[in-house]
Amino acid sequence: MSMSTSAASGPATLGSILMAEMEQEAAVARKCLERIPPEKFDWKPHEKSMTFGRLAVHVAEMFGWTPATLQHTELDFEKMDYTPLEPRTTEELVEFFDKTVTEALDTLRNSPDDVFYQNWTLRNGETAYFTMPKAAVMRSFVMNHIV
Repeated sequence: MSMSTSAASGPATLGSILMAEMEQEAAVARKCLERIPPEKFDWKPHEKSMTFGRLAVHVAEMFGWTPATLQHTELDFEKMDYTPLEPRTTEELVEFFDKTVTEALDTLRNSPDDVFYQNWTLRNGETAYFTMPKAAVMRSFVMNHIV
């Protein structure tokens, strides 16, 4: 997967700045995902925890939240029909990750600066978990969520 944006010409945009950060985060996340053997996908660090495979998918899908963040004003869990990926192989997990990162970088590349200043809300029906500018959502919720 090639994710280089450092050769971009012209003045920096908020999208290009976030792309550079995403590329760094994605490179590290990808190395971790590549090392998860499929025979460990069902392992749980604690009985109340998600399985290791589900946690890995969570990491793999986070960058894919970029279009939902930048192209909409909110994400309402109550209105979602969500079925997480259930990979059978590490390769399938990494391919899914690569696809989400590519889509995220394309979305960042094509988003004008004014979009990043607009507010975005995460909610479940009437319960709003947070509302903040999309630039902050990208850093705290999308890219650095696993830290």
